[in-house]
Amino acid sequence: MSALEARLLARIAADGPISVAAYMAECLLDPEHGYYATRDPLGRAGDFTTAPEISQMFGELLGLALGQTWLEQGRPAPFTLAELGPGRGTLMADALRALRAVPGCLDAARGHLVEASPALRARQRDALEGHAVSWHDTVDALPDAPLFLVANEFFDALPIRQFQREGDLWRERRVGARDEGLAMGLAGPAPQPALAGRLADTADGDLVEIRPAAPAIAAAIGRRIQTFGGAALILDYGGWGGSGDTLQAVRGHSYADPLQAPGEADLTAHVDFAELARATPSARSRLTPQGVFLERLGITARAQTLARGLSGAALESHVTAHRRLTHPDEMGTLFQCLAFHPEETPPPPGVDP
Repeated sequence: MSALEARLLARIAADGPISVAAYMAECLLDPEHGYYATRDPLGRAGDFTTAPEISQMFGELLGLALGQTWLEQGRPAPFTLAELGPGRGTLMADALRALRAVPGCLDAARGHLVEASPALRARQRDALEGHAVSWHDTVDALPDAPLFLVANEFFDALPIRQFQREGDLWRERRVGARDEGLAMGLAGPAPQPALAGRLADTADGDLVEIRPAAPAIAAAIGRRIQTFGGAALILDYGGWGGSGDTLQAVRGHSYADPLQAPGEADLTAHVDFAELARATPSARSRLTPQGVFLERLGITARAQTLARGLSGAALESHVTAHRRLTHPDEMGTLFQCLAFHPEETPPPPGVDP
């Protein structure tokens, strides 16, 4: 039994079962044993691979989409170029390289990263050596300035609460103890004002998920964009509303039991983009599949350009990366893009208005 599991079981024995959100927060963010606090989870040696690690094209195209939006909004200077949950810094590095093609953009940009993991901050410093970048623990610490922001696979890792419907009431799913290990159970039925709107589209026994922290983060992003200008590109896996248990654990590039080996697997859940859209005071785009979004930005043309200098295994890997990012059977449909922008301006390129 790991030290974190023992600590969780002691907490449950003393105070009773805990919410799924509390469990996720402990597993991911505990300063001594939390998943993100203790390791670099990305790449072949880690547990999963994100789009920026698959191909440089992803970060380049997102950077150019924000650069085009910056031009259309009158080239505000200075402006905040930010990323939430920037992993190894790969996306930001690729975006900054692409933005050299937008005259004046890099001179006006001020890089800001929202990252809680000390291990990943160290990797980001290496990736962004030579660029002036500031780090923050929360979105609220970002400057009051025009904000051009990317959040790729950020919201999926925010802790969720789960509720099972029973009549007009809800029973919260909780993590408790059974047979000297962790186990899921249900609290007693109770009203949940935050779920009043879900009574119309659910039935008895349906499970719904909410992210307590997500609306405040979306509101903080949208408030800056509506007040000062800018845009946000939010890419993640999920959909619009929906129901069901989407909590998952990934360890060693394979799915695992979320209650096994706490702190040693990545825990995520599908993003409800409707929750983010309702929270922002800015305008927002419609939800756009990632594959459609990237094709509109010109990923195929970029892939063809890069392919000219490749052969053999390198070319095969490049073709595979393009397919993985865009094909409906890969990330192209599972991942979606939602954009925030000021009410008086058009949305960034690539998304459905």
